[in-house]
Amino acid sequence: MFDWNDLKFFLELARQGRLMPAARRLKVDHTTVSRRISELERDLGIKIFDRKPNGFVLTEDGHKLYQEAEKIEGAALVISEDFRATPAEPSGRVRLTSMEGIAAFYLAEKLIQFNEKHPGVVVELVTERHLINLTKREADVCISFVPLVGPKLSVKKAGEFKLGLFASSRYIVERGTPATMEELKRHDFIDYVDDLVAIQPVQWLHDVLVPESVVFRSTSMAAQQNAIAVGRGIGLLPFFSAKRDPRLVRLMKDVVVTRSLYISVHEDIEYMGRVRTLLRFLHEIFKTDRAYLNDFE
Repeated sequence: MFDWNDLKFFLELARQGRLMPAARRLKVDHTTVSRRISELERDLGIKIFDRKPNGFVLTEDGHKLYQEAEKIEGAALVISEDFRATPAEPSGRVRLTSMEGIAAFYLAEKLIQFNEKHPGVVVELVTERHLINLTKREADVCISFVPLVGPKLSVKKAGEFKLGLFASSRYIVERGTPATMEELKRHDFIDYVDDLVAIQPVQWLHDVLVPESVVFRSTSMAAQQNAIAVGRGIGLLPFFSAKRDPRLVRLMKDVVVTRSLYISVHEDIEYMGRVRTLLRFLHEIFKTDRAYLNDFE
């Protein structure tokens, strides 16, 4: 008979692919992970990983075990959350990931409100340029501009937000206000670093035009907004961030770009109390703030 606890080590190594990252997530030494995997293979009488130079790869038997182990993990989570002597307020950690701009200029403030309502739940807000892999449990919940794709993911459209062209008063005085697309093409722009754009919908300026003169590039939307606000050039910014900066002036109000917002979660954890509470809150704020996210005035 194998040790049920070994499945935790198996699942984490399967998701991370390497001993050290798995050990960090489990808060143990990497030798402990290696030993527990070897013991699990011995007890089951099968080989579950191929040891490759670039990490651990599941064998055919390993894939079959992974599917069953995830079911056991999901059932254990439900038991720990739902089967209690008395109902309890949600508590624990939930890791939420999103892009930097919406995380810094919108979500951070909203999550303070969430914590005031649910002080037992600590939300860890993680910002990344690339899409986090929820299947590998790199995060619990993801807010993205594109629907995530992966096994056992629950993905729902939660809303959308709009973007427009902005510059500073200083830039307008020096360079003038473009009124047509032909005039706009002759201006200087702030944009993302092309070869470091991991999610193409973030390259939103290209929905308007591919600028000939880009005078400042950054992977950070916050850095771009500051560069626009001090007069370096014109840029496309979400209304939710631009409306908070009095240094910015909106240009060509007929130019509007729209992006969708999707909330994704792994099916095995979406009914956990703390996760369910956060999901409900996120859907509510995107619905309540529909006008705030889509109107500039």
